[in-house]
Amino acid sequence: MTLIEQFRSINKTIKQYDEALAVLYWDLRTGAPRKGMDTRSEVIGTLSAEMFRLSTSQELGTLLTELESKEQWSQLSEVDQRLVAETRKDYDRSVKIPPELNHKYVMLTTQAESMWEECKEKDDFDSFEPYLQQIIDLTNEMIDLWGVHETRYDTLLDQYEPGMTVKQLDKLFGKLKKELIPLAEKLAASPHQPNTEFLNGSFDIAAQKDYSLFILREMGFDFEAGRLDESVHPFATGLNVNDVRITTRYLEDDVTSALFGTIHEGGHALYEQNISDTLTGTTLATGTSMGIHESQSRFWENMIGRSRSFWNRYYRDLQLRFPQFNDIEVDTFYRGNNVVQPSLIRIEADELTYNLHIIIRYEIEQMIFNEGLKAKDLPRVWNEKYEQYLGITPSTNAEGVLQDVHWSGGGFGYFPSYSLGNMYAAQFAHTLEQHMPDLWKQVEEGQLLPIKEWLTERIYQFGRMKTPQELVEGITDEPLNPKYLINYLKEKYEEIYKLS
Repeated sequence: MTLIEQFRSINKTIKQYDEALAVLYWDLRTGAPRKGMDTRSEVIGTLSAEMFRLSTSQELGTLLTELESKEQWSQLSEVDQRLVAETRKDYDRSVKIPPELNHKYVMLTTQAESMWEECKEKDDFDSFEPYLQQIIDLTNEMIDLWGVHETRYDTLLDQYEPGMTVKQLDKLFGKLKKELIPLAEKLAASPHQPNTEFLNGSFDIAAQKDYSLFILREMGFDFEAGRLDESVHPFATGLNVNDVRITTRYLEDDVTSALFGTIHEGGHALYEQNISDTLTGTTLATGTSMGIHESQSRFWENMIGRSRSFWNRYYRDLQLRFPQFNDIEVDTFYRGNNVVQPSLIRIEADELTYNLHIIIRYEIEQMIFNEGLKAKDLPRVWNEKYEQYLGITPSTNAEGVLQDVHWSGGGFGYFPSYSLGNMYAAQFAHTLEQHMPDLWKQVEEGQLLPIKEWLTERIYQFGRMKTPQELVEGITDEPLNPKYLINYLKEKYEEIYKLS
């Protein structure tokens, strides 16, 4: 075997371990028996240890060094050069972590995710707090081993959005706060508040499932390469380009929660299902960053799924399944599903205030890793920030600090990806409108596939072949700019609330 063939063989095995682990995590979060959690955690720990061993092996390190030599590098294809470069980054980070620490971390976070689900259901932060503090402590140990960037939190950010820093985020989020908080106040003072009473009621779960599946098909989701299931917290898992699984959550008293959750996760799935076949079986066959990934879910959920054009086309299909909407005009439905008001739950927040939910989590995570905030103090700080930014305070920890699964899995640094995704999405949408002048006419006619094709050509197919910066600048001819999200939100909501 040549050097590159040996390297690709190891990379493929790592990818296969990753896929096996993803199936186990998917099973845990979609109905695995609670009594089997401890044994399943051990299995995950064992497989993770094997994958980690291979990912940090001397054999892999030697191959990387040899392939990076001038003579070998010049003979590599573009894909192989990128694969070597990305593997080098992952290797240099992972090799600094002792195997026993990695195993301890995997076991802890797997158990903590199951404990989080139980504690959220019981509104019991006290039982979850020791797990969370241990995760924070182990994460701090790993930051020390990885090496502190400009701040400790920068080290975590880079794992989800390569190249992103606290300094950059403070500027981006500062601009959002400056514009969006006053805008939310203006909307709240408007005499033209959307009617939302018609959204209260009982909505058949089977009909919700049927409509969710219908919309996914319209988006171009390939059901021969994916499936839709249920979970407490909606998520997407790309095992490989031919097996992409998404979940949603059906609520009998809320017809829109599952719908928009399904569209959101469907956006993630379209990304994973349309990565180039040339990357299949490699660790490049996934999204380039969580921010870019979120840009696709937020684009489909909000800019397409919550648009007036979308409902002009798809409202009748909803009415056929839910006759209680037959007397509700499409404009009333559109405006009611785009109401702006402070809320406690992030995943149910409107497009505008959603960014404030993310900024709260971003600031808290900074406090944890840059200022030493302890887990026991999180409920108090959480509630204070919700009062500061949204003017509301959670009455329980279940609707406050326990509402998200991310921290139980050690996902510190992930949350900023959501607002970065909103900004990327608005910038991409602005360019899409220029490239496709009849965009909204096509949406109104149910022609969603040309949008998927445009995104595939410019984003999806590349997987990790391009960095977030390369993608956004290559598509829009400028770096990430928050003005597009701000302008989009102003134009949309000033029209809905009749301020313009």
